[in-house]
Amino acid sequence: MGTTYTVRVVAPPTQLTPHTLRSMVEEELARVDATMSGYRNDSEIVRFNTARTTDWLEISPELAYVVSAALEVARRSNGAFDVTAAPLVRLWGFGPAADEHAPLPDAVAIASVRSRVGSSLVHLQFQPPSIRKDEPLLEIDLNAIAPGYAVDRIATRLEQSHVKRYLVDVGGEIRTRGTNREGKRWRVAVENPSRIDAPPLAVLEVADRAIATSGGYRQFVEKEGQRFSHTIDPRTGAPVAHRLASVVVAHDLAMYADAWATAYNVLGPEEGYELAVRLNMAAMFIIYDSCDDVGISLRVKMTPEFERAWGSGVRSETVGCRL
Repeated sequence: MGTTYTVRVVAPPTQLTPHTLRSMVEEELARVDATMSGYRNDSEIVRFNTARTTDWLEISPELAYVVSAALEVARRSNGAFDVTAAPLVRLWGFGPAADEHAPLPDAVAIASVRSRVGSSLVHLQFQPPSIRKDEPLLEIDLNAIAPGYAVDRIATRLEQSHVKRYLVDVGGEIRTRGTNREGKRWRVAVENPSRIDAPPLAVLEVADRAIATSGGYRQFVEKEGQRFSHTIDPRTGAPVAHRLASVVVAHDLAMYADAWATAYNVLGPEEGYELAVRLNMAAMFIIYDSCDDVGISLRVKMTPEFERAWGSGVRSETVGCRL
């Protein structure tokens, strides 16, 4: 999936040797990678993407489960989360296959790509697990949800092996259970969006929850004297223009934390916050308030669920302007 992973286990059962643990983790990662990775030509999702047909195609139950979750988040976020939006991302010069020197797309180019983008063009059934698309050129990119699913799969395998204290991290999507080796809650740092060498904006003490972060503060492109975010709003086909630096989401499952962090990053500090409150979801929005010759103000906005869990350990601050 083009990323790294870390698994920490405390006081495992004696039969779970380091070798057995590593084999178990790598088996789960290999399975998810072979099913959902866009970085290999033989994965199940890439075979679907390259199939220029609108017929039903049989897929694995795992792929059906993740695509179903993606379509659910797409529906509940009013299209802000959309796993079919990769062509729009490439159009604006982002992604591994993009041409960063290409000119800015005009309205005609955006409309043309948007005609083959949209979760409503994807159809799913479970008996048997099958998928089809209304547009032959449609493709699905699961990079905003598959790492979280991989975390959940590893967590499930650990619990089946009677591991009660662990932290699993795949590409920054994290899930914990129990306590660390000091007997305290696991400590998860929230990166400061202002600059790479800044200390963490917050350190969350987490137990039995999943945490995911999404932000575009270091990924952008400059064209024709303007800076464009790599975060594309599938509803408009254009980069977002709001001042959200990043968003942190807590959920029982890493898969949903992963997807919702992306959705809120698209929606922004107002629309995203209002939706997170309506859904009773624990989320923290880190917002650029101002940027001048003196510095940039980072304002933190937490939903009630997030504030109850971690509000005392989070602060807003002013740091050197990064622009």
